[in-house]
Amino acid sequence: MGFNNFSGPFPSAFNNLTRLKTLFLENNQLSGPIPDLNKLTLDQFNVSDNLLNGSVPLKLQTFPQDSFLGNSLCGRPLSLCPGDVADPLSVDNNAKGNNNDNKKNKLSGGAIAGIVVGSVVFLLLLVFLLIFLCRNKSAKNTSAVDIATVKHPETESEVLADKGVSDVENGGHANVNPAIASAVAAGNGGSKAEGNAKKLVFFGNAARAFDLEDLLRASAEVLGKGTFGTAYKAVLEAGPVVAVKRLKDVTISEKEFKEKIEAVGAMDHESLVPLRAYYFSRDEKLLVYDYMPMGSLSALLHGNKGAGRTPLNWEVRSGIALGAARGIEYLHSRGPNVSHGNIKSSNILLTKSYDARVSDFGLAHLVGPSSTPNRVAGYRAPEVTDPRKVSQMADVYSFGVLLLELLTGKAPTHALLNEEGVDLPRWVQSVVREEWTSEVFDLELLRYQNVEEEMVQLLQLAVDCAAQYPDKRPSMSEVVRSIQELRRSSLKEDQDQIQHDNDILL
Repeated sequence: MGFNNFSGPFPSAFNNLTRLKTLFLENNQLSGPIPDLNKLTLDQFNVSDNLLNGSVPLKLQTFPQDSFLGNSLCGRPLSLCPGDVADPLSVDNNAKGNNNDNKKNKLSGGAIAGIVVGSVVFLLLLVFLLIFLCRNKSAKNTSAVDIATVKHPETESEVLADKGVSDVENGGHANVNPAIASAVAAGNGGSKAEGNAKKLVFFGNAARAFDLEDLLRASAEVLGKGTFGTAYKAVLEAGPVVAVKRLKDVTISEKEFKEKIEAVGAMDHESLVPLRAYYFSRDEKLLVYDYMPMGSLSALLHGNKGAGRTPLNWEVRSGIALGAARGIEYLHSRGPNVSHGNIKSSNILLTKSYDARVSDFGLAHLVGPSSTPNRVAGYRAPEVTDPRKVSQMADVYSFGVLLLELLTGKAPTHALLNEEGVDLPRWVQSVVREEWTSEVFDLELLRYQNVEEEMVQLLQLAVDCAAQYPDKRPSMSEVVRSIQELRRSSLKEDQDQIQHDNDILL
């Protein structure tokens, strides 16, 4: 689960995974203290390079320092916390306390009576507080059910939402989609004026194969948390599978939201993940997409490095590059001010045949600045100071970094590759300048020596796209043509090699 850009507090729900032996959460954006994981017996643990603070729990202090570096943590095996320093006055106080043992062991009748009265008053206050909270919660649940006309209690959706990251690790499913349940329960504070907002709005001539109630009843799985919100896989009872994105930090008005999202829904290209429907209310904004079964390019490149990994050959990688380029080219063809704004490998999704589909396009203008954090800085063009104000040339830069990621196998989001902190484009340029070009490529690609020339050509195209100055970068139309030409060249070489082998056999 490392290198996934998870954010928020460290999920305490990990304590429920009693059979969990390995927990790697390094290089994310988790914040706050590490909870006590007393129910777990972990063999491996790593939370380095997050935003965690506080002391290391006692049960985790047996792990090495490397498991906790890059945070604001203290306590063993790191440096002592301020509270761990012994108070020199405590020795004197203990000595004085020993002299007064006899006095402390005897309580007067008045003291005993005071303790009894105080305890009774405390218990009464506690009972009144519990009664008040129960009545308040009951009233809220009744209101939510009346608004949404659903049978699923709000508490169930809250429990599912708390499962969060642990579901991603274990493929856990639930009976209710937490995003949809929360959205319907929240409603619009009971407002009748927004009745239409409580329905899914479908785009174009798309058939209404399901509605909000169907999503509410769907089996749900958390796919991950991204720049603009949390994504869920929803398996509907009728059979279809969709992806639901729950947006966060939407700061624009309802009218502006609908105008912008309808423009996104009008985008229609084979290399884009189509937006099928949306839901808007005061408290919840949901987007419904086609589900991509093979996940993201990021997971494919960096997810499984073990013995069971399927190597990605040149044909697959160059095909993914071409598909992604075509999707971005289509976006740019819609107008000079139309751009993606968040191109990265986790936003390139894959079909079962490894065809690339560009996702999350058009969302940068919907959210506030808090949803555009620095964790996409590895892909961000140097001229972009406000992540919400992007351009087509900034998209080209991000795509260049994506090409370098495909060719090198290195993720730019954790590409501080040496002590100087050189980013991925600068590192590639420095290696090529020293004429060590073969050192750049992913080891999985070096076995394909017959396409080495095409690999170098794609590397040069990536460097051109990631040029420091926007006017030095090619357009996406030029990028698409270049990738098509080098793929045709490599295909011809493969055919010539096959013909040569056949001639030898004959």
